[in-house]
Amino acid sequence: MAWVAVAKLGRTRGRSGELTGEIYSSHPGRDRELMESRRVALAKPGRRQEMDLERIWRHDGRPVFQFAGIDSISAAEEWEGADVLVPVDQGVRRDAGEYTHADLIGCRLEAGSVVVGIVRGLEDFGSAPLLKVETADGREILIPFARSICKEIDVAGKVIRADVPEGLLEL
Repeated sequence: MAWVAVAKLGRTRGRSGELTGEIYSSHPGRDRELMESRRVALAKPGRRQEMDLERIWRHDGRPVFQFAGIDSISAAEEWEGADVLVPVDQGVRRDAGEYTHADLIGCRLEAGSVVVGIVRGLEDFGSAPLLKVETADGREILIPFARSICKEIDVAGKVIRADVPEGLLEL
């Protein structure tokens, strides 16, 4: 069965094995959709395990995940930084020109003939999301994910071709 990442877990929260996270979707109600399916897989390099999602709730606007069998801080710490996966057929359906965070993460960002770096995440503060791009020298650059800048998105080829405004790469 093919799986797709729909969220990334952060650090532990509380004493009962809960983990903060980031859901790779701007669609309202994605939390509820995850709860309806309940069966997910958690994946980290070298480790993967299917489990049941018991609940998702929000604390300060950020989702907090509780999984069956993870009921202590130490058990939750083992899964910090893990991807939350669902079967591909349960992934978010998108219209033409729409992309999920999972689609964009791992894409190579190119500006002309220059490879700027690899998209490692997204920040969404209400306006245009920002691509978190890791450069070859380890710096992080934030690039607005806007049509005026990101001219061509090839999800299958994992490439974003951008027209980056002058000076943005030096920030």
